[in-house]
Amino acid sequence: MLENMKAQPLHLCHRLDKETTGLMVLARSEEAAEQIRLLFKTRQVEKVYWAISVGVPDPTEGIVEIPIVEKQVQSLQPHYKMTLAPNYCLAPEDGKVLKIRKKRDAESAVTRFRVLGSSSACSLLELQPITGVKHQIRVHLAYGLGCPVLGDHKYSHWSKLAPQKLPEITLRRLKLAQSKARHVPLHLHALRLSLPLRQRVELFCKPPPFFQNTLNKLQLDIANE
Repeated sequence: MLENMKAQPLHLCHRLDKETTGLMVLARSEEAAEQIRLLFKTRQVEKVYWAISVGVPDPTEGIVEIPIVEKQVQSLQPHYKMTLAPNYCLAPEDGKVLKIRKKRDAESAVTRFRVLGSSSACSLLELQPITGVKHQIRVHLAYGLGCPVLGDHKYSHWSKLAPQKLPEITLRRLKLAQSKARHVPLHLHALRLSLPLRQRVELFCKPPPFFQNTLNKLQLDIANE
């Protein structure tokens, strides 16, 4: 009897960075998981994230569309990380526009962003990744907009592995010394998912307590959200 009641394993349908909080979709069967994976692969799933960024993007709303590639960083501690791989356009003397060939290992990456509020040298952002490249949101915010995710110690510097440097007003509001900034967690949260199954399935996961506490300390008002 107990053997028949044994729980069956669930099947993972997509991935989430290990430090990112929020929604994960799992299926009861491999068949259902494959169906949902195909929705993610073909960009049919609407994804909404929240992030607290260090700095305020300018403009406060728009789309970052810059390819991403993984590169090795030559430093005291050589390591690999994702970075931008933009396609530059040249204007020769004859007036024709030429494009440099895209690196073959670079992936197209598109992220829609909108500032929901700003205070204490930080912002609350709503983000919609149109593509699903590894670390896409983090790279586009840090290197595309110059506003890394709060607690993103990997992408706040390019050439070194070091704790994120925070503005004085941010440290004061968080009641934190810069020497303790290494303990600030990544403030990136998978908030909503919309899946077009037989009928559209809407999923929501509120931010964890530490995320909400940071919003309160930084006086980032989300009363209207």
